[in-house]
Amino acid sequence: MTKKQKKAVVLTAVLSLCLGIVPSVSAMHIMEGYLPVKFCVIWGVICVPFLLAGFFKLRKTIQENRKAITLIAMAGAFVFVLSSLKIPSVTGSCSHMTGTGLGAILFGPAAVSVLGIIVLIFQAILLAHGGLTTLGANTFSMAIAGPFVSFGIYKLCEKLKVNRKVGIFLAACLGDLFTYCVTSIQLAMAYPSESGGAAASAVKFLGVFAPTQIPLAVIEGILTVVIVIGLESFAKPELKMIGFVKEAK
Repeated sequence: MTKKQKKAVVLTAVLSLCLGIVPSVSAMHIMEGYLPVKFCVIWGVICVPFLLAGFFKLRKTIQENRKAITLIAMAGAFVFVLSSLKIPSVTGSCSHMTGTGLGAILFGPAAVSVLGIIVLIFQAILLAHGGLTTLGANTFSMAIAGPFVSFGIYKLCEKLKVNRKVGIFLAACLGDLFTYCVTSIQLAMAYPSESGGAAASAVKFLGVFAPTQIPLAVIEGILTVVIVIGLESFAKPELKMIGFVKEAK
């Protein structure tokens, strides 16, 4: 490796270490056993077609270009690191970044559903973050809904000739925020308020997440832009192979 490349590796390692070492707080995602059984089943069933589409998308990408495995692994690692960074919120809850915007921009939203569920399974089993019974709900909010919004925002900005870095920032930031909007709706549907129903309950859950999630979404947008700039500097051939650089032009 060149001196410049070695510096990039060291900086990336330091960043990952800083993000990975955080104090223990209450569980992230929707915790194990928190949703009624029927909601666990419904959200799980809804996720199935997206996961199948994502599997076929990833398989096609790898068959066409074996070197894309490196970028896919990097996108998955980015999701794992960012979504493991827990920030305490009000009422004993916590918030975290998702990291799914990067994968959605590079490979499309369907592919991220597979990366997301793998991350969520590891976190549920090894880190006690989220849960296996709530895997469907957490997968839909973080690995399906958020990435689809990120992809849509990025393509819209591209079509409107918005500065590419601004488009990447908005895609990652808004995708992160939408994830928590969906999570709030999921919780509200399971636990509607006695006065106002699910709508009033959703507003309350959004109020719990908003104080920490808004600044976290902004940070995620900035980090995603930085990662893309780094990839363009050190992995441009790989980006060309998956069509990202060509689309950006």
